[in-house]
Amino acid sequence: MKRREFLGTAAALLASAGLPGRVFANTDVSVGYTTVSDAAYLFSAVEQGYFGKLGLDVVPRFIPLNPSLPPAIQSGSLTVALETPSVFLQSVDGGLDHVVIAGAAQLSKGTTGAGFVATEASGIKTAQDCVGKTIGAPGLGALLHVAFRKWLRQNGVDDTKVKFVEAAFPQHNDLLRGGSIDGVVTVDPFMGRIVSSGSGRLVSHFLAELPEGMPTLVFVTRRDWAEAHPKEVKAFQQAIAQSAEFVADAANDKAVREQLGKYIKLPPPVLATMEINPPSPSITVEQLNHWVETMAEQDMLKSKPDLSKLIIS
Repeated sequence: MKRREFLGTAAALLASAGLPGRVFANTDVSVGYTTVSDAAYLFSAVEQGYFGKLGLDVVPRFIPLNPSLPPAIQSGSLTVALETPSVFLQSVDGGLDHVVIAGAAQLSKGTTGAGFVATEASGIKTAQDCVGKTIGAPGLGALLHVAFRKWLRQNGVDDTKVKFVEAAFPQHNDLLRGGSIDGVVTVDPFMGRIVSSGSGRLVSHFLAELPEGMPTLVFVTRRDWAEAHPKEVKAFQQAIAQSAEFVADAANDKAVREQLGKYIKLPPPVLATMEINPPSPSITVEQLNHWVETMAEQDMLKSKPDLSKLIIS
C-alpha cells in the first residue's frame, strides 16, 4: 500500500475511534525513538498538534539503539517506545509484560531505503561472500539484523558463520572507512552517505525481499500503564491515525520532511531523498506473526507468543 493510497483507510480508522476532541486533562507521555525515517509518523503527530488536541503532552526522546527501548519502558524512563517488532517480541519472550498500542509503517516490495553495503576491500558481492566476515547492525535482534539474517538464509548462507557487531547508524561510515568491519546493514541517509563517499558499495536492498505488509515499527508500552490509562491509549491511537493520514498525503511531503529533520537533525538535501514506508497505524495478529515465524526460524524465541493478547486495539 503506497502512502497516498492510505488516505481512505486512515479516515475510516478515525471515524471508528469515536473519540471527542479532548477526552481528559493533559497527560505527559515520553516516547522513545531511534534515527529512522519511519519515526515521521510520531513527529508529525506532535508537530501537527494531534496529540495536544486530545490532551496528550507527548515528548519524543532520542535513544541511540532500539534494544535499549524495552528496559527504558520497564524502568519508567519512557512511557511509550517506537520499537522494531523483533525487539518487542524478544522483550516479551524474555518476560516483560509489554503490549503494542499502535503501529507506524510497513514494508512494501518497493522498499529501497535500507540495504546492505560492504567495503571494496571485503570482496563481498553476494550473500555467500559474507561467511567469515564482520557485519555491523544497528541493534542485535532489531529489525535490520533479523531481516538480514533471513536474507542470508534465503540465499543458502549459514548466518551463524557471520560475525555481527552492534553499531549505531551514525557510526557506520567511520567504521567502514576504518576497516574494523566489512559491511553494515543500514538505512538512508547513512546508506547514501556511505556509497557517495566511497566507504562502501551497495550489495542488496534485502528488505524488499520480505513479505509486504510486515510492520517496521510499533508503539509499545507496559501493560499496566495501558490498562490504567485506557482513554490515553485511545487518544494516542487516534493521533497516530491522524498523523498517518497527514504523512500519506503527498501534498504534505515537504512539511513531513521538515518535521522529520527537526528530530533527527539532518540537512534538507538528505531529508529530501529519505524513504518513508507506507503507514500502518493499526497492527494485526497476522502482521506480527510474520515476525514471529521469522524469529522462530532463527531460534530467537523460547515459545510462541499469544499475539491476540499483545495488541491493544
